[in-house]
Amino acid sequence: MTTLQILVDGFAISSLYALAAVGFTLIFGVSGVLNLAHGGIMLVAALVGWWVAGETPLGTYGGTLVGILAGLLTAYLTYFLVVRPIQRSKAIAQEEKEIFVLTGTLLWGIMIQTGMAYVFSDNPVTMRPLIPGVIAVMGVRTPINEVMIAVLCWVIIGLLWVLINRTPAGKQMLAASINPRGLTLLGFELSQIYFRVWTIYGVLAGVAGVLLASFLGVGTANAGQLTASAFSIVVLGGLGSVSGSLIAAYVVGYLETLTAYLIAPTLRPIPALILLVLVVYLRPQGLLGRR
Repeated sequence: MTTLQILVDGFAISSLYALAAVGFTLIFGVSGVLNLAHGGIMLVAALVGWWVAGETPLGTYGGTLVGILAGLLTAYLTYFLVVRPIQRSKAIAQEEKEIFVLTGTLLWGIMIQTGMAYVFSDNPVTMRPLIPGVIAVMGVRTPINEVMIAVLCWVIIGLLWVLINRTPAGKQMLAASINPRGLTLLGFELSQIYFRVWTIYGVLAGVAGVLLASFLGVGTANAGQLTASAFSIVVLGGLGSVSGSLIAAYVVGYLETLTAYLIAPTLRPIPALILLVLVVYLRPQGLLGRR
C-alpha cells in the first residue's frame, strides 16, 4: 500500500514541479536568466492566495486567482527592478552580468522571504482544497484535489506547448532562444519578447505556488527549498531544455517523495541536491542539454 501511495503522491508533486520548472527553464532558454528568486515568487503567490481565501469573501477560487496575480506581479518586479537594470547597465562588463543577475535575484529572493515572514509569520499554512472529497486511485484513497492538481498541471503544460510551437508569438520566443541577434536584425524588439516570457513565467510560478499551498502547504522557510528543487530539475534536465526539465521533474519529485515516506519528511530535498552534484561532475550538460 505504501508503494502505491508513493506512486500516486509522487506523480502529483512531480507534475507540480514540472509546471514550475517549465517556467524556470523558459526564461533561461529565452533570456539567459537563472532566477534564484523563483521560490520567493511561488511563496508570494501561495501566501497571498491563502490569506485572501481565508480572510475575505472571495473564497478559495478568488484567493487562487489573486494569488496567481500576486505571483505575476512579483515576477514583474523581479524583472524590472533586478534583472533588466543589470542587463542594461553600462557600468557592468558584459561577461560579468550573468553573475550579477544570479547574485541580484538571490538577494531579492531573500528579501521576499524575509518580507513574507514579517507580514504572514513563518508558520506553515495550507490553503483549502479547490475540490474537496476523496477518490480511490489504484486502490489508494486520494484527495480529489491532488488528482485535479496533476491533471491541471499537464493541461497548462500542454497549452504552453501549443503557444510556443503553434503561434507566431511562441515562434518568436523560440527564435530568441536560438539567435537573438538575428531576430533583432529582422526588426523584432527583444524587450517585448522578454516581457512576454516573464509574463508567462509569472503566471506559471503563480499557479504552481497556489496549487502547492493547497496540496502540501507552504511556509516562508520553503522558499529556498523550492528554488533548489527547480534549479536541480533544470540542471538535471539540461539548461534550456523543456523536455529534459519535464523528465527531471519526475526524477526529483519521486526522489523527494521516497525520502519523505521512507526516511523523514525534513530530509526530502537532500537526495535531489546530491543528484545535482553528481550531474555537475558526471554529465554537466544534463539529460537533454545541448552542451
